[in-house]
Amino acid sequence: MSYKVRLQSFEGPFDLLVYLIENAQMSIYDIKISQITSQYLAYIQTMQEMDIYVASEFMVLASALIEIKSKMILPRAAIEGGAVVEEDPRSELVARLLEYKKFKRAAEILQDQENRCSKIFEKPQEDISNYLQEPDEYLSLDLKQFAAAFHMFLQRKQRVESVRRHYSRMERERARMEERISRIASLVRKNLGQVFNFKEFIVNKKDRYDVVVTFMSMLEMARNRIVTVEQQSTYGDIQVSAGENVYGQVVSDDGVGVMGDKEVQHVQ
Repeated sequence: MSYKVRLQSFEGPFDLLVYLIENAQMSIYDIKISQITSQYLAYIQTMQEMDIYVASEFMVLASALIEIKSKMILPRAAIEGGAVVEEDPRSELVARLLEYKKFKRAAEILQDQENRCSKIFEKPQEDISNYLQEPDEYLSLDLKQFAAAFHMFLQRKQRVESVRRHYSRMERERARMEERISRIASLVRKNLGQVFNFKEFIVNKKDRYDVVVTFMSMLEMARNRIVTVEQQSTYGDIQVSAGENVYGQVVSDDGVGVMGDKEVQHVQ
């Protein structure tokens, strides 16, 4: 059985140093040189023990860390103009780390832009001069002509809306009649020999539109002899019973027939 070991790769010594600082949750302005130097050297030693090539710049930074660590032990006072100034051996390293992080962030932004732009496809420019040869046409109208044209437009729009409303109402009425015919025919077939009162087929007796739809459906069924309709006196009750064609179909003017609860296409 073979084992595969995956190590985190670093682009350079500063990349490793930034990783160690962030992993230790240190401030880049207050680096604990002793701790970071020990971790840095231990990481390089591990790489060498695993027979991983260590570039020379890693060793250069290691020597720089050791130098800074030794300076941290020595006194760091300097006299300038009679005043004592504390010198921090880490200042140069901090400046280089800040510069490295700035350029690394810029590289990440450029990489993101490259990945995003790689998914964008451009359409080559086309010659559209043929479509630009004819100038735009402008209507030369005075105020009265413009008002008359606008009035005609409004009238035409009103006519279109009126036709649309009428068509929608007719379609709704036709659907209601087909549904009502199917319901009445089904009820009559289930009770052959029974005499019904017209009012029994009205779903909502308080709705005038529902009464009209039921009456029109009854006339259509009587015309096709699906039912027999009889009225003994003027304004008297309408008696409805099964007709001779009770198992037939009702054919409307648009060629759609209703048989039971199903619609069938009438063949001329």
